[in-house]
Amino acid sequence: MNAEDYRKIISIAIDREVEAYTFYKTISDKVKDANLKKIFIELAGDETKHREFLQGLLSKQPKDLNFSEVKDYKVVDALKTPSLTPDLKPVEGLVIAIKKELEAMQMYTQLANASNDAGQKKLFTDLASMERGHKLRLEDIYTNMAFPEAW
Repeated sequence: MNAEDYRKIISIAIDREVEAYTFYKTISDKVKDANLKKIFIELAGDETKHREFLQGLLSKQPKDLNFSEVKDYKVVDALKTPSLTPDLKPVEGLVIAIKKELEAMQMYTQLANASNDAGQKKLFTDLASMERGHKLRLEDIYTNMAFPEAW
């Protein structure tokens, strides 16, 4: 893969992280519960870190990227995506967030599958893995909120 293609791929990923940050920041401004507000602010902070990380990748070669494979539990994949409304429930916000991570993961996976260049294929696969990890983290939070343990 040439440097220009590499920069385009990373730039798309950066744009998606900025979009996710804006989403989480908006949700954090809407929720009233202090714990949920903290979670969404933390997620927005994570997106900022992801953006910064990706910006750092712009100077690296694709072969220098290393991401570990993370399991995808597909917790909310079959759920309908709620509308982003002022009266959005926190658990619905998590469903939207998980769906956005799923979409990003699927996009990068499809691009990897369509790629003939080994370096480009690895970059897309690594980006999909990163999004899968973020989705897993959100699914853990969702599971605890949507299915609280009761004795």
